[in-house]
Formats: sequence, structure tokens, C-alpha cells
Amino acid sequence: MEFVIGIVSSIVTKAAEYTISPIINHVKYLSNLQQNVETLNDQTEKLKVERERVQRSVDADLRSGNEIRGDVNNWLSAVDRKIPKQEEKVTQDEEKAKKKCFVGLCPNIWSRYKLSLEAAEKAKAVAKLLEQSKFPEVAYRVALQDITVPPVKGYEEFESRTSVLNEIMEALNDNSVSVIGVHGMGGVGKTTLVKEIARKVKGKDKLFDSVVISTVTQDIDIEKIQNTIAEFLGLKFEEHSTDGKALRLRERLKKEQRVLVVLDDIWGKVDIEEVGIPLGDEHKGCKLLLTSRELNVLSNRMDAQKCFTIESLNKKEAWDLFKKKAGDCVESCDLKPTAMEVAKKCAGLPIAIATVAGALRSKRLFEWKNALRELERPSLSNFTEITAVRKLIELSFNYLGSEEVKQTFLLCSVMGRNGLVDDLVRYTVGLDLFGGVNTMEEARNNVLTVVANLKASSLLLDSYKDECFDIHDVVWDAALNIASRDYHVHVLRDYVPKEKMNSWRMISLRCPRIIAELPKEMECSGLSFFHMARDDSVEIPPHFFRRIESLKVLALPSIHSNPYLPESINHLIDLRMLCLRGWQGEDITIIGELKNLEILDLACSSIKELPKEIAQLTRLRLLDLSWCRELEIIPPNVLSSLSKLEELYMERSLVKWENEGAAGNERRNACLDELNNLFRLTTLHVHIPDVQMILKHRFIETLDRYMIDVGDYSSLEWNSKYEYSRTFKLKIYTNISSNNGVKTLLKKTEDLYLHLNGLEGIKGGLAELNNGEEFSNLKSVDVIIRMKDSEPIPLFNKQIFV
Repeated sequence: MEFVIGIVSSIVTKAAEYTISPIINHVKYLSNLQQNVETLNDQTEKLKVERERVQRSVDADLRSGNEIRGDVNNWLSAVDRKIPKQEEKVTQDEEKAKKKCFVGLCPNIWSRYKLSLEAAEKAKAVAKLLEQSKFPEVAYRVALQDITVPPVKGYEEFESRTSVLNEIMEALNDNSVSVIGVHGMGGVGKTTLVKEIARKVKGKDKLFDSVVISTVTQDIDIEKIQNTIAEFLGLKFEEHSTDGKALRLRERLKKEQRVLVVLDDIWGKVDIEEVGIPLGDEHKGCKLLLTSRELNVLSNRMDAQKCFTIESLNKKEAWDLFKKKAGDCVESCDLKPTAMEVAKKCAGLPIAIATVAGALRSKRLFEWKNALRELERPSLSNFTEITAVRKLIELSFNYLGSEEVKQTFLLCSVMGRNGLVDDLVRYTVGLDLFGGVNTMEEARNNVLTVVANLKASSLLLDSYKDECFDIHDVVWDAALNIASRDYHVHVLRDYVPKEKMNSWRMISLRCPRIIAELPKEMECSGLSFFHMARDDSVEIPPHFFRRIESLKVLALPSIHSNPYLPESINHLIDLRMLCLRGWQGEDITIIGELKNLEILDLACSSIKELPKEIAQLTRLRLLDLSWCRELEIIPPNVLSSLSKLEELYMERSLVKWENEGAAGNERRNACLDELNNLFRLTTLHVHIPDVQMILKHRFIETLDRYMIDVGDYSSLEWNSKYEYSRTFKLKIYTNISSNNGVKTLLKKTEDLYLHLNGLEGIKGGLAELNNGEEFSNLKSVDVIIRMKDSEPIPLFNKQIFV
């Protein structure tokens, strides 16, 4: 009996599921109309806020040059499609549901039911979109190999080049060939050609999914090659050893279905296994394209399966290129014969043609004839690669004009590939290369002008970023030869006996390990410049600097082998520029004894407290403390003692500025008020935690270049790329209408970032934005707002073109 009752109960329950329950649910839609509509509206408002949050992150990543993820773009599109249509539909349906049926005797039940049902379903859809918005990241860093490559600068589609290019493309298409070599004399255009090939195989031809390029040069640095390839692939190494990086790089390259690795300017064997490049059976989709001056290096040491020769330009091609670089004036009747003879001396080498034609552009006939006479000297009668190219580059060098420009160019050659313009400025000031230059700003303008002219003459090249310059390896070689022969300047890339160092005026140890051991004392009375690259295996002896009192520039970036500076550094009584960038040592109080120091670079160092002895450097014009993340303390009255300071860099250094109200003997740290004593201060990069600290400081009025962040550091969410010389980042909590310091900065600011917090901050910030007079120099503005406990919302981001 119980069994039968159980069966009946089951049947009744099932019947209820299919009949009563659905009816109840449908009735609920009628009774819960208001609740469902309110839930939908509430969810829609949350979705709007969430969309703004995601969009803010997207905008920030776009400004940083990152690529937005596909699912993020799809989500934003889905939200943008849903919100406007949904709001319009709900409004229309609400109006329809309010109308009466049966001649106005009762509500329109069908419309109410339909609206409630749709509202509930749409609320679920909106809730799903809200749930999908929790992206771990909205963008990813674009690998260099994914960036669209513009046409290669300097590449000309000459017939002699096009035929070789096509042959190389065929070899790249051959599945049986994995290593290809390109060789030819220096300056013939190997690098330009392979860059054009790299552009083509990633363009419409689509032979490869990825292309990575690394320049090798004479100093074969495996780690540098690994880092360059990784940068192209968007790979960040966590490993520190070259072996670990090789394993990681090999696995990363295997994930690319078809990848072309270009190693440019090889002088000797490069161990591909040690770098981490998988070839052959390990990864049939990976190919290696090499360039070298020597065929033997490619075929014997690098096992290239196919090699191609790049010849000099033929007569017609050479003359066409020469005319393009020298200008139409060379076609004039009186000048053309001489110009053609000069062009012949360039022997069809594009780099020689570019430099010589550029040097003689717009020159008069007698100058062309003098240049031809120089090129006809006996040293060129027996034309060899090294002597002839050096002579041609030397001719361009001689036409640079002033001795200051020549020495600046040679200094560029000492700095080598992809040198920083800012370093060049500091070196020229330290060496006092430009007479009549009284300020750092004048020195910077001088250097920028010289670099622009050197690029125009093809002696320098554009680098991969604006703040750097590059130099062709042939020009570099010729420049170092001139520097060594005529200016006693030596860049050590090969072994040189220690005793020879004593006659030199400038020394750059690019590879200190070549020397293995520095002399205990340098006996070099005329030495003015000493640079030593980081190398833990070579230690500077304590008395090394004791006998070189003439030294004016000392650069020891990233020296880790000894936590203490050599004690003999206090003998450098004429030192004007000291660079200890990235220095990880402890005690640097000895620097205070260098009374003639004008430039001190401690960027990226690990110091926690600036020694009070720095106050003795009363001739200091530039102090760089940027990216000193452990630096928290600058003793009181140190900065105010540096009365000649023109430029102070403290970007990303978290010094805890104290309020100026406390007496000097009670303070442990510096206060911004000290900068008011620096009447020559024109450049300032600094973080200030509180806007009230800049109420009435005189130093603000003298600033020409600045990058000032105001607000608690964690809140400064903008990217760190600064396109303008006057950048102001400001987080506002209160009304700032009475803050004269802020108003002074706003009048000069070119790049403005405002983060408005709370009602008072928003009111004060918007009031300032409405004052058009304060923004006469503004070129870019980025504003976000944030109420309490809410996500920041972008108000607008705009580039202003003036």
C-alpha cells in the first residue's frame, strides 16, 4: 500500500512540475514587474560604470603603446550594442504597459507580462556581461616583431640590389635551407638590404610569422643578443644566466610556426646553441639570416648553406644616388665633371656616397676641387676596403667645420651604438667642449643642433628611439681610427698592453675583461675622460686614480665588483662630471671632496640616504637621483647649499619631503622650501606627496622644463612616457583655486594629467579647467574622476594641436 501511495505521490509531484509550477512562475512575472524593471535598470547602471572602468584601462594601455586583447574589444562592443537599445526598449515597453485594455477598465496584462519577462531575461544577460568584465588584463605588450615596419630608410630599388634580394627570398622559401649568409665589404649596404628583406617577408609575402633582428658587432655579447631577440618577441626573462636565457628563448622561438632570426654584422663565430636559437630538425620553421664582411666567417664558422654577395653599385646607380644626396647643383656644367670624379672615388659604396655627397652639398666649385685633390692622394691609389672607406669618411669628417663639432662626433663614436643624447650633453659639459656656453640648456641646444647636422651628413643615424642616436659600423670604425690617430682617444675592444694606456687622453673600456687586470696606478697626465663598462670580473685598484689629476669626466656605470669607491678618487681635483649610474655600493661620502664637480649622476643606484657631504659641491649644476627607489632621506640644507644647481632629476625617487614649518635642526629630511634658494634651477623632475606643499614656492616660476607628480604615489596611474618638456600630474582632493603654485605651473604646462578625487576635488579641478587663460600652452590633457570607494572614471583624454 505504501508502495502504491509513493508512486501516486511521485506522479502528482511530476504533474505539478509541468503544470502548476510554470503557472506560478508566469504569475510572478506579472506581480514582479516593478522589481524586475528596477533590477534591470540597476544592473544597467552598474554595467555603465564597469564599462567606463574598462575603457579607462584600455585608454591607458593604448597610450603606453600596448595592444588591446580581442575579448576586451568584443566585450566593449557587446556592451555598446546592448545599453542604448535596451534603455530605449524598456522606456517604450513601460509606456505601453501603462495603457489600459478593455476600454480602459484594466491594465494591459499581456504588455506587463511581456515587459517583466524581458526585463528579467535582460537583467540576466547584463549580469553575465558584468561577470565577464573581470579581465585579468585588458592589453598585452606588443612584441617588436608585431609592429608594422615602415619602408627601410635609405633603401633604393637598384637593379643590382633587387636581383640579389629576389635570390635571397627564393632561398628563404627553400625548406632544405635553414642558414643563409649575406657578405660584402663594409658600407656596401648589407644591413639595409636585410632590413628590406625582413620587411617584405612580414608584409604581403607573409613568408614568416615573426622576424627578429640583433646587431652583433666585433664585441660578441651573447647576453645582449638574447635580450634583443627577447625584446622583439615580447619575452621577459626571469633567468639571469645566459644558459637559463638560452633554454627559455629556445622554447619561445619554437612556439613561432615560422620565424626568421637576423644576426647582423658578424665578425666571428657566434654559438647559436649558446644563444638559444633552434634550427634544423629541432625547429624546421626557424631560419637564420646572417651578414658579415667575410665569406669565410659565414661558410666556415657559421655553416651557412647558401651565401650571397652584395657588390658595389654600378656606375649609373652610384651617380643617381650621388645626385640625390648632393642635390641638383651637381648637374651644372661647371660642377658636373668634378662631381663625377668625386663620385667615382666613392667606388659604388652607398655609405661613402651618402657621407661625401652630403658633406659637399651646396658647396662651391673650389671646395669640390679641393675635396677631389684630397681623395686623389696616394693612399687611395691602391684601393682597399679599409684605407679607402676610412679616407672617404675622413673627408666628410674634415668638412664638419669647427673643432667642437668634430670632437662631439668623435665623442659619439666613443659612446658607440644607440648612445643617449642626454649622456652626450653631460659629457660635453664635463669636457668643456663648447666655448661660450654658460648654462645646461645652452649646452643641450648645442648638442641637439650638432646631432641633427651629423644625421643630415649621414655620419650619425636615427636610433630606435628619439632620445638616442646610432652610428653605422663603417663610420664607427673610421671615426675610432681618426680618434686614435689624431686625438689620442682609445676605445678598447681588443687586447692592448697596459703600458700603452699612459699616453691617452680619453679611454673607454667597453670590454674590461680584455685587459683582465687594471694597473695599480694609472700614469696618464693628460687623461681627461675615463669610462669603464660594467664587468664584475675587473676590479678598480684603490690607488688607480692617484696620478690622473687632469681627469674631467669619470663614468663607472653599474659597477658591482666593489661596494666602495676607490679611495684615490679624492685625487681627481679637476673632475667635473661623475657618473655612477646603477651603482650598488654603500658609502659615497668621498664624493663630497670633489669640489669642482658640476654633474653628478647617481640614477638607479641603491643609496638610501644622500650624504650630507654633497652640500660641499657648491659648483654642482646637475644632480640626477632618478629611479633611486631606496632613497628616502636627503639631509636638511644639502639641496639649498647647491646654489648653482640648474637641473635636478628625482623621478621615481620616494624622498619623504618634510613640511617647511619645522626648524632646520629638528628636521631629518629636506623640504621643498630649500629649492627656493636655487635661483638658477630651470629643470625639475620630482614627486611631491601633497598639493599643499607647492603653495608659494618661488622656484616654480623659474622652471623651463619639469615633470612634477603631485599626490600619493600609488594613485599616479598614468604611463611614464613623457612627450613634452613640461609635464604636470596632479591628484586633487580639495579646492585648489587659492594655490598660486599650482596656477603658475598650469600656465606653463604642456602635458597635463588631472586625477580629481571626491566632490571638493572635482569642483576645484573643473573650476580650473574652465579657466581657459590658465591653459594657454596646453598640448595634451588627461582627466579622470573618482568618488569615494568607486573606480576612477575617465572624463576626457585629448591631444590639442596648436
